[in-house]
Amino acid sequence: MAEAVRVWREMIIFNQGLQMSGERRTWMLFVDGENLTIQAERFAAKSGITLVEGANYLKETFVWLPGRAPTNSFNGLRSYLHPYGMRAYYYTSMKADDSRIDAATERLWELGFTPQVFKKIRKEDKAKGVDIALTKDMLIHASQNHYEVACLLAGDGDYVPLVEEVKRFGKIVVCIFFGGNGLSPTLKIACDEFLDVGPPFIESWKQV
Repeated sequence: MAEAVRVWREMIIFNQGLQMSGERRTWMLFVDGENLTIQAERFAAKSGITLVEGANYLKETFVWLPGRAPTNSFNGLRSYLHPYGMRAYYYTSMKADDSRIDAATERLWELGFTPQVFKKIRKEDKAKGVDIALTKDMLIHASQNHYEVACLLAGDGDYVPLVEEVKRFGKIVVCIFFGGNGLSPTLKIACDEFLDVGPPFIESWKQV
């Protein structure tokens, strides 16, 4: 018990030192694009926003915030994050031929993501490759100390074991998602911090 208290105090002192010195923590963004797109389409409908297909949106496949680079830190997150992320990953799937999958992959790449677009057999299916690939990348980068903070843009409670494992590597995990739209309370509590993506989502799409 005494040892645990000592470690905790040292962590507090270390974090205070970072804040005072102005140093920022490195981070990566991991986006469950399949989950994000489903909830974003519902959120947009409720909020009176029209999602226009183009560079930032492909129906039932991907969506992003217009005018925003994925490696730019979100407003509202604590100031300990570096203004620019190391890398941003986007995982999604679609029922389409290889040429359309390649086209969607390129569009995500042009937005600034490292994308993976999986083919699914039936439109209503959720591609297991999305969850597996996101989990694999987030764990590998944590084990290799490629980031200090993992920003997980997802709302699925199935990611809780992943979050707990990444935290065991000594990393901070931030959950980013729609506050009242498809967010697992268990996932939110498992993470160190939560940011509601709803307000910046509305702000970005109202300018389109």
